[in-house]
Amino acid sequence: MRRGVMHALGRVRLGILLPGLGALAACAGSDAAPQACLAAPELPDPQAPTAGMARLTGGTFVMGAAAEHAEEGPPRQVQVGDFWIDRTEVTNAAFARFVEATGYVTQAERPLPEAAYPGLSAEERRPASLVFVGAGAPGGDPAAWWRIIPGADWRHPEGPASSIDGKDSWPVVHIGWEDALAYARWLGRDLPTEAEWEYAARGGLDGARYAWGDEPAPRDAPLANTWQGVFPVADTGDDGHKARPAPVGCFPANGHGLYDITGNVWEWTSDWYRPGLVPAAVLEQGGPSRAMSRDPDEPGQPKHVIKGGSFLCADNFCFRYRPAARAPGPHDSGASHVGFRTVLRVPAAPAPG
Repeated sequence: MRRGVMHALGRVRLGILLPGLGALAACAGSDAAPQACLAAPELPDPQAPTAGMARLTGGTFVMGAAAEHAEEGPPRQVQVGDFWIDRTEVTNAAFARFVEATGYVTQAERPLPEAAYPGLSAEERRPASLVFVGAGAPGGDPAAWWRIIPGADWRHPEGPASSIDGKDSWPVVHIGWEDALAYARWLGRDLPTEAEWEYAARGGLDGARYAWGDEPAPRDAPLANTWQGVFPVADTGDDGHKARPAPVGCFPANGHGLYDITGNVWEWTSDWYRPGLVPAAVLEQGGPSRAMSRDPDEPGQPKHVIKGGSFLCADNFCFRYRPAARAPGPHDSGASHVGFRTVLRVPAAPAPG
């Protein structure tokens, strides 16, 4: 997230990205035994519009939550239609196929336009992205836990010396909102609305605290890639992925057959962010507009809703690896623990004539 972060690094809200960003590594990132991960997910094909997706029958559910974070409520009933959604987060291999087919260049790979940023030097405008580099900042300054690294992008998640070689099944990161939307449109799809995403994440467990139910995951059988231990001092890596993303499908699917719907990496939605759930009437009109978007920490920066939390979410700090959790993501920037998945909506049946 370069454009928003130029103004906001000093106000980073840890674990939510600035809301949320990260790094990459192998399936066994600690001394814990690695989980059996999915075989390579099916690659995207514009001629096979539902490849790698699960079909969900729409319905009414309770969206949001009370007594966690203020922006998650108040809870209310929302209705969604039928739609298909990716079973996994979009992977490096899937995004690479898109880039090969279209020649697309992500926001992190482009220099900031001089006309839009006349006060920045060419050095300051060169391609870069935000990477989580760990704690240990003097005085515990959250801004120092992240670094804008020139050359960090989806192919080089930790900087120019890093690589995604051998990591085809890892979630693609450093993807901005418009990058995610470009990929979705290549396949004739879209990004999920916040309501669609949350409906899918709940897996049929309406009102449950987690994607798997109301009880925390047992320590000896983790159900998502999150931060174990005291954030940001140390991640014990009990889930097998110490302070790193995991390949997709290393944890059990939810009730809709979706993997990593919470934890691992944050996921973009199509909705503009507001600090609290928008009224149902606004959703029925297509959701909040850019003009309605507002993040109290940066009121002049329109942002989109991101959902699901990431491997940096810890119970003692962020605690946003829950279906109701939400955070603002600058629409023109990506980061190292932000990814996405796509949807394909099923047209409503015509009313009987």
